[in-house]
Amino acid sequence: MADDSTSTFKTGQTGLIVRIPEAEPFVGGWRERFDPSAQAGVPAHVTVLFPFLDESRIDALVHSALADVLGSHPAFDLRFERCGRFPEALYLVPDPDTPLRQLTEAITDRWPEAPPYEGRFTEILPHLTIAQGQEEAVIEEIEADLAGKLQFTSRISSVELIVHDGTKWQERASFALGINRS
Repeated sequence: MADDSTSTFKTGQTGLIVRIPEAEPFVGGWRERFDPSAQAGVPAHVTVLFPFLDESRIDALVHSALADVLGSHPAFDLRFERCGRFPEALYLVPDPDTPLRQLTEAITDRWPEAPPYEGRFTEILPHLTIAQGQEEAVIEEIEADLAGKLQFTSRISSVELIVHDGTKWQERASFALGINRS
């Protein structure tokens, strides 16, 4: 959920994420200090789609369609071993990122009115944000801290729908991967 700050999160805004709890020991403290989404209650994650539909549009039919679309994708493992950078952010690189891209493409194929990051980027680069908008010295400090420590795997078996309630992000639903073998 990069490129946002707690002041720009809107009530009813939603996103689809995969949680990466294995990342917390490595990046939890850094995220709490330097990632606005963590400060707003979002756990360590890789975004599948942000923003998704406004909460007012999410009904039983959307839930059912999400379950069908996501359930047709198998669960998978992601490895995290290194950091990457955007101009304004430091992140962990998921490997492989193809299953994440496929999830994003499947959701945007079903809901073309919800392009990733409102269509601001031509290429989707899955990532786990650690810090945003920091000076180079801070980024270098974080990278130095993580150097040689990163090497973990996370099993991705669900996608969570999160909603901003005006104060914090809250999980509203979880959709299992790999339940429909279509």
